[in-house]
Amino acid sequence: MTSSDRVTATYLIETAFPLEQAAATMAGEQSTGTFVRVPGETDELREAHAARVEELVELGDVETPSLPGSGLPKGGGDGRRRTARVTLSWPLANFGPSLPNLLAAIAGNLSELKAFSGLKLVDIKLPPAFLDRYQGPQFGVAGTRRLAGVFDRPIIGTIIKPSVGLSPEATAEQVRTLVEAGVDFIKDDELQADGPHCPFDARISAVMRVINAHADRTGKKVMYAANLTGEIDEMLARHDHVLAEGGTCIMASMNSIGLPAMKVLRAHAQLPIHGHRNGWGMLGRSPALGMSYIAFQKLWRLAGIDHTHVNGVDNKFCETNDSVIASARECLTPMFDAPHPGCEILPVFSSGQSVMQAAATFQALGTTDLMFAAGGGIMAHPHGPAAGVRALLLAWEAAVAGVPLADAARDAPELKAAMAAFGG
Repeated sequence: MTSSDRVTATYLIETAFPLEQAAATMAGEQSTGTFVRVPGETDELREAHAARVEELVELGDVETPSLPGSGLPKGGGDGRRRTARVTLSWPLANFGPSLPNLLAAIAGNLSELKAFSGLKLVDIKLPPAFLDRYQGPQFGVAGTRRLAGVFDRPIIGTIIKPSVGLSPEATAEQVRTLVEAGVDFIKDDELQADGPHCPFDARISAVMRVINAHADRTGKKVMYAANLTGEIDEMLARHDHVLAEGGTCIMASMNSIGLPAMKVLRAHAQLPIHGHRNGWGMLGRSPALGMSYIAFQKLWRLAGIDHTHVNGVDNKFCETNDSVIASARECLTPMFDAPHPGCEILPVFSSGQSVMQAAATFQALGTTDLMFAAGGGIMAHPHGPAAGVRALLLAWEAAVAGVPLADAARDAPELKAAMAAFGG
């Protein structure tokens, strides 16, 4: 069996047990072992199916356990609680190219083991065999750009607000304001799917009448990500309604529907899938538990999303800028070695974004292959939404050219007003 037939997963751990013992516990628990050797666990079986500890790097000590419920080794240990980076590998034959069963192996019972007061999955590497079963993104960066008609700059996006409460007709009127302002992309809020006050089919029909009429007049067809999250049969029918109305994007809440449902949606879809990550904070916020976004987004890329949120620089949430940029960079990084498809997807920057973050985002990421979604940064512009969109375009033009924002604003009233409004 070659290395290309193995899955690897990297973790950050915290434990009062000797590190080698702790790592061996992880490998045994998630493959052939249990707390005691059992009949049938032969040397041959272990050789063929046991997980291996590929790397163990000690990182330092902590004074107190990060999570409750952890135990001590027999005799109480040496009084130290160590942290480390551990990489395990499994033979693909244990579970096959199956994302649900992969998750059972790499993120199953590990976080409940008493030996650990911290255990977080931070990265995975999968063999190309997964590409034989999972299609990956259908549109990705290039296909999304083509449908949005935006090249050589970020796609400028926004969101319908208030999140819920608008009727289909009121939603369409807000869309009218936004398309006339020159925005490239509009999305439903993840809280708005198919409620009785704003039924999905009626909302999409009303919105697409506005978008199609604008496209007929101007040649620019704004991409609208319709939130079709629901049961599988509902999502497939909703996709078909969007397609029939001339829509160019759908949106699904990843954690709500699960990987198998996303795989079904991807196989059916003829439109880009905007994967919304709501709920990821439960997995990612704790440094001692859960899963990093770098690992998380790889699973969903294989399942078929085309773009996904990565938060934003200087965002309104708790995520650091370094974490945001690392996530965005990973979305644009191939998952597999050549000649296999890269499965790159478009990172979506959002959460309190305005003209003030454009330069820092570009400097950190080094590319304009991204969507820059601003709600208040467009709608709350003192001179109106059109000035808000214009200001963002000018801010990104200055960022790419290396021109300081204040210099670019001297002869640009929209940008100057945006800096005054959002600079605080």
